[in-house]
Amino acid sequence: MRLLLAEDERELSNALVTILKHSNYSVDAVYNGADALDYLETGLYDGVILDIMMPRVDGIEVLRRLRAAGNAVPVLLLTAKSEVDDRVLGLDCGADDYLTKPFATRELLARIRAMTRRRTENASPVLTIRNLTLSRSTFELSTEKGSLRLANREYQMIEMMMENPGQVIPVERFMEKIWGYDSDAETNVVWVYISSLRKKLHLLDAQVQIRVARNLGYSLEGCE
Repeated sequence: MRLLLAEDERELSNALVTILKHSNYSVDAVYNGADALDYLETGLYDGVILDIMMPRVDGIEVLRRLRAAGNAVPVLLLTAKSEVDDRVLGLDCGADDYLTKPFATRELLARIRAMTRRRTENASPVLTIRNLTLSRSTFELSTEKGSLRLANREYQMIEMMMENPGQVIPVERFMEKIWGYDSDAETNVVWVYISSLRKKLHLLDAQVQIRVARNLGYSLEGCE
């Protein structure tokens, strides 16, 4: 799951990015509202953590423009303000929730889970193709032979392919969705993770395989 974090306090932003990545989220961090709007135009995000007091464009204005454009991505507002009127304004502008600074890490993670739940509540907790299953709660890839717990990016890649069986997913789409626009990673990192996933599918005797479409991307197909 990819999140956009818009927080102008660099030290806090860095700490939050570390916490979120440790919790298996992919995160892009920006430090002002104008950049937040630019990033949100991509439509790649499953949730937004938005500070109200930001330079260039404040969080409330970002939220107003986001909703005016018809973007329904879940938004959690962060604010140092605790007055009722500020909280009401944010919710009336389309925020899904708010959190007042300072806050506990566990509460932040719980609120992120809650606000993104409506996007995934109709999704199956387990993806299945042939004899292969992927648990969205434990990040485990399983067959009748056993189970392997996947690292964050491995999980996100196989999830994308299992959600779109037989569909070729371009390398650029993996990079955008999983590594993000600001990543310094080269595109060959996708091949490295694909190679690792192929080995795990082999170890599990999975009845599916990852196929390459040269110069296009990768797809998950049932074995003949």
